[in-house]
Amino acid sequence: MTHYTSDIEPIVREAGALLMSYFQRRIGYEYKGDVDLVTEADRASEKFITERLRARWPEFGILGEEGTRSAMDAEYRWLVDPLDGTTNFAHGYPVFCISIALARGEELVAGFLYDPTRNEFFSAEHGAGAKLNGQAMHVSKTTRLCESLLGTGFPSHKRHKNPNIHFYHQLTLRSHGLRRAGSAALDLACVAAGRYDGFWEFNLNPWDTAAGVLLVQEAGGVVTRFDGSPFRLSSEEVLASNGILHQELMQNFAEIFAGRGLEEIPSPVEYARTRPS
Repeated sequence: MTHYTSDIEPIVREAGALLMSYFQRRIGYEYKGDVDLVTEADRASEKFITERLRARWPEFGILGEEGTRSAMDAEYRWLVDPLDGTTNFAHGYPVFCISIALARGEELVAGFLYDPTRNEFFSAEHGAGAKLNGQAMHVSKTTRLCESLLGTGFPSHKRHKNPNIHFYHQLTLRSHGLRRAGSAALDLACVAAGRYDGFWEFNLNPWDTAAGVLLVQEAGGVVTRFDGSPFRLSSEEVLASNGILHQELMQNFAEIFAGRGLEEIPSPVEYARTRPS
């Protein structure tokens, strides 16, 4: 392990234990916007993580989801999501994680995810491969979209302005299945671990994607924007895959965006008329 991994692992494991103490008590939550949840646990986790990062690397900047902004002009910057999957967490659904990445400008240097409900620690450092609980992990070898398992996500607000339901419908028909777990960071980790063959989502933030993107890349996968252009930390859209399926996924995205070859969504009115009584 490099010094980043060996120093970060105890931090995220302790933060994970903190999150689980809140999760087991089923604490309350509040709204940041119309439906954007934030809990005491988010804030406590970010405070703990950022204090530990500052103590170990005082010269590094920090960008945290819950508002931490520190030394933003520093050469190296931590991107911290102290609780990815807050809606799941707030409702008692055990799918959430801590996500921490280190960037040097646009270059991803290291990425770490910890899922405290499954005790899974995902780690990657640029050029050193990706690991799950210390064991090397790799993307899947699935070669056909029709045999693939894919993941996606939906926004926590303004869902009516997001077109993903159309992509969900078309790709669920063209793949073996689609999952919507509620944590973009864990979805990307699932691609890296070969559990998913691909993942996409609209309107994400750097702290949602940074660690997971490096995990996928270091596990042998590919991450781009929907049109195949390079992924950047400022990109709000992400398309990740095992690499083998990437061209086919991009072709499907191009067809869907162009409105070609779309399967119609079945009419609930027609279904109601014809279903058995």
